[in-house]
Amino acid sequence: MPLVSVVMPVHNSAATLGPSVRSVLAQTHPDLELLITDDASSDDSMDLLKELARQDERVLPEAAARQGGAAQARNLAIARARGDYIAFLDSDDMWLPTKLEKQLAFAATAGTPLTFTSYYKMDALYAGEAADFVPNGRVVRAPAHVDYSAMLVQDHIGALTAMYDRRVVGTKLMPDMPKRQDYALWLSIMRDGTPARALQEPLAVYRAQRAGSLSSNKLSLVPYNWNLYRRHEHLSVLRSARALGGAAWHSMRKSRI
Repeated sequence: MPLVSVVMPVHNSAATLGPSVRSVLAQTHPDLELLITDDASSDDSMDLLKELARQDERVLPEAAARQGGAAQARNLAIARARGDYIAFLDSDDMWLPTKLEKQLAFAATAGTPLTFTSYYKMDALYAGEAADFVPNGRVVRAPAHVDYSAMLVQDHIGALTAMYDRRVVGTKLMPDMPKRQDYALWLSIMRDGTPARALQEPLAVYRAQRAGSLSSNKLSLVPYNWNLYRRHEHLSVLRSARALGGAAWHSMRKSRI
């Protein structure tokens, strides 16, 4: 059985998919499976995935029966997972080669089932491999320790760095939400007092979105955060408003990196 199950959702990602997949396969800790769900892509993503699977048996692609969004795609992959740890990477981001090796060593002594790391940002048009990435000054630095209350006012955990131990928390799925489903998952793990701890070395690379895209407009996340606080976390209106204000401020700061 693989030690780590890596979950990757794909939708029309042929332009960036290859480097993302290869960054997982090139890990110095190779005991993994890469579970990929193609969410009804209309480009060549699935053909590329089949070719990558022929080249490496750890690549395990599956096509979703219908387009259902990122949460469904991730959950379909998590449902197939065999590893003790569940880790996440999107199809346009990359891991640096020692990411898993260092994070697994850190997780063994962290005293919590949820760990994450700092990460770099790269330009949207970056076309190189993870091994070619030159560290830059655009670093989203992870706090060493974060609890549930702190997470309510800022999602400190970059999904491309997150990993949870399902031997401790069980198999956790993402809520079926159009956005912020990863944030909701971290909160669900931490709600009972479980902290998250970070290896503060940047070990992954996030592809910054092009200007004008939905992801680049942080204000577009406001209604999704509000829905998360009210319907998923069942916070009062006042507490939700306070959390929303803090989240918006921190999000704008992070977007300047």
